[in-house]
Amino acid sequence: MKNQLRIIGGEWKRRQLAFATVDGLRPTPDRVRETLFNWLMWDIQNSKVLDLCTGSGALSFEALSRGAAQVVMIEPNRIQAEFLTNNLQLLKVTSQHAKLKIATAQQVLPTLKEHFDVVFLDPPYSLNLWEELAVLVDPCIVSKGFIYIEADRDLNQIKLPTSWQQIKTTKAGTVRAGLYQKNET
Repeated sequence: MKNQLRIIGGEWKRRQLAFATVDGLRPTPDRVRETLFNWLMWDIQNSKVLDLCTGSGALSFEALSRGAAQVVMIEPNRIQAEFLTNNLQLLKVTSQHAKLKIATAQQVLPTLKEHFDVVFLDPPYSLNLWEELAVLVDPCIVSKGFIYIEADRDLNQIKLPTSWQQIKTTKAGTVRAGLYQKNET
């Protein structure tokens, strides 16, 4: 079974992309995505983006549509990874602009050698991975880089690296979202 998500801005605005029916997989709601990319409007162009728990790919494809130079997508579910691969081919995204790693973020992060300007930290809520992934990804984020966090709880309940400063927050239904910036250490 497949579902659809819609890209809301940039080069592929209004394009529909399919994604698998997988437990815990929920695309970032359109309204929250719109807010996030308004926050990142001046910073997403030519940025290197890391999507730790890619899922439907909504955030990755939105970033690419809006001019990100490169996105690294991490998705452990092989069925959903196939949908992501098909969507990359459909949109004619080259491997220079997007890399898909079929593994968990915990497996991939220790192997990454590059650094990222923007990180999406939006794990399946039931896995409660925010704190573990925040610690693992912190060394991969450039100074003044941005981290987007999405959760089903108040973001202040999540223990994050002290170098991450919250700069924006929003709420839509049960979704809590925030944008953080990594201070120079």
